[in-house]
Amino acid sequence: MNKLHKILVLVLIVTSFNVFAQNKTDALRDAKATSKATLDMDFDTLLKHTLPSVIDMMGGKDAALTLLKTTLEGMKLQGFVFEKADIKGVSEIVKEQGQFRCIVEGFNQMKMSEQRISSKSYLLGIYNETEKFWWFVETKQLKNETLVNKILPDFETALDIPEDEVTAEAIKD
Repeated sequence: MNKLHKILVLVLIVTSFNVFAQNKTDALRDAKATSKATLDMDFDTLLKHTLPSVIDMMGGKDAALTLLKTTLEGMKLQGFVFEKADIKGVSEIVKEQGQFRCIVEGFNQMKMSEQRISSKSYLLGIYNETEKFWWFVETKQLKNETLVNKILPDFETALDIPEDEVTAEAIKD
């Protein structure tokens, strides 16, 4: 291999690693923005990072916005409080079915009816290459085949999708 070919191969390798590293950094940034938006009830940010097919299934952006507001405000009236919404990490980025994807691990803590509920949950991240940000969908929704066929037709992945873990404990005065 001549010197020019070696340089081109090296540039290609470095560029590939940089693309994946930047996407992982961006995935973490966007997942944290979405998590913060949950705590702040920032519905526009939540919808920006929601897989568009999910929004379509909800009847479009306006209907999704109304549903989110109504649901979360109703929960708030019943004493439901989000205490924490943290992002713990992002898996390696893979390219499957023409999409960059990852798994995001999150931790949520909520309070309701004298109970504290903690959950370790996971999101599937899909990179929006056109607008340069990540969309997310709860991985637990990927277990519902009918739903998956509507939001991600012909979905297949080699990513390890862990089960969510939920615990509840009584709040002591």
